[in-house]
Amino acid sequence: MMIPGISSLIFMSWVLSSEIASHRTNPEVIPQSTLHLTPSLFSAHDTSELSTVCTEDCVLRESLEEPLGSSQQLDYETIFSNGSRILTTLMVQVPQLYPRVEKKGNTLRNRRQVYGPDVRFSIRSRRYLRDFPFATAVRVSTGCTGVLITERHILTAAHCVHDGQDYVQGARKLRVGFLHPGIRPFLRWVRVKSIMVPRGWVGAPAELSMDYDYALLELRRAQSHPHMSLAVSPPMQDLAGGRVHFSGFDSDRPGELVYRSCRVEQQTAHLLYQHCDAQPGASGSGVYGRLRHKGRWRRKVIGVFSGHQWVEVSGEPKDYNVAVRLTPQKYAQICYWIRKASFSCLHE
Repeated sequence: MMIPGISSLIFMSWVLSSEIASHRTNPEVIPQSTLHLTPSLFSAHDTSELSTVCTEDCVLRESLEEPLGSSQQLDYETIFSNGSRILTTLMVQVPQLYPRVEKKGNTLRNRRQVYGPDVRFSIRSRRYLRDFPFATAVRVSTGCTGVLITERHILTAAHCVHDGQDYVQGARKLRVGFLHPGIRPFLRWVRVKSIMVPRGWVGAPAELSMDYDYALLELRRAQSHPHMSLAVSPPMQDLAGGRVHFSGFDSDRPGELVYRSCRVEQQTAHLLYQHCDAQPGASGSGVYGRLRHKGRWRRKVIGVFSGHQWVEVSGEPKDYNVAVRLTPQKYAQICYWIRKASFSCLHE
């Protein structure tokens, strides 16, 4: 379970001490070929919770940054409501890099923090539920959460629609629910037209599956609700207060939207480790931070809440709640999924 509890936090030398380099422009993803696949059987069981174990071998692989020009993991499947599937292969074109020199922190440290009372709180005010950022959260019919990132696109976790081998049963007639506040709040459901899942998720080893645990849902029609912009996940020191935030439909509070915020403990090239209180149902929430943009602080989605991971360090397990970071490559891929034109994403 995704339990915050009381943990002893020890960050060993395997944790990344340097961050992803900054770039003047984003990588460009260029479609290469398409292949029609056999229709899905929708044979997997729905799950709103993902829990993995990362051994020391896994930790070593996680500490390596993704080659900027790699594209195999960014190839993607598109599935439509009739079960037909298309595989699209991509090429990644890397722009000129402008690395930012960052000081390395002390990578061997012992730090103990106590996580006691549940610090989540439910959003019940009509005004807040109708406004940004809370109005961007949606309920996914398979039991997860998602975030509206354009008028007709939802970002969520891949495991909410696909178990790594096949699409879940509930993905056949997938819907998303928009919460309407009132004396008796209710969800207004909208049908999903298509689903896009990265090949990095499909068939990945369980311990590395979280790296690409994200998916994009295209709705049948545009929505008038507020939506939240995406951003490349920044170095930790560029987050206001070093904190992340997300709102989800946690299973222990049915019918309520639950908000939480916490400090980032550490991050690798692909994953963001934290101890935000969460329960099944919150998976797929858009994890956002406050980033400086043109002289102002703005909330932007920088990751997707995936679930719980046990990390083994020197044979001792440590538990974290984990979000998938939006790397420059993932950001470019999602932008292409939305716009179907890579050049429009280069200078965002």
